[in-house]
Amino acid sequence: VQLQASGGGLVQAGGSLRLSCTSSASTFRNHDMGWFRQGPGKEREFVSAISSSGSGASQRHSDSVKGRFTISRDNAKRTVYLQMNTLKSEDTAVYYCAARSHTAGYYFRSDLYNYWGQGTLVTVSS
Repeated sequence: VQLQASGGGLVQAGGSLRLSCTSSASTFRNHDMGWFRQGPGKEREFVSAISSSGSGASQRHSDSVKGRFTISRDNAKRTVYLQMNTLKSEDTAVYYCAARSHTAGYYFRSDLYNYWGQGTLVTVSS
């Protein structure tokens, strides 16, 4: 499975960006999809996840982005989106999309994802 992330860039604080991640998997609809990020000098952290379509495509968000970020999926396009609003300087990071066969729970654990995209850089200027 190959994941291609895009949509990063430079944005001012308070602005918005939408990240996209397109999968090569024919079984995309059965995959949980997640977004993680790694800021300068920081460890990789969980951002958001959406479960497989068969499990209701439920969303999960970290506390730091809840209310500002939305995750969605388009199975026909094999793409997951991360809509990021009201961006803050602390959102500056390389954002990675990840995929796994549906597993109940533990969406925040990066070690449970089998496939990773190459990352896209988001820079928020204050």
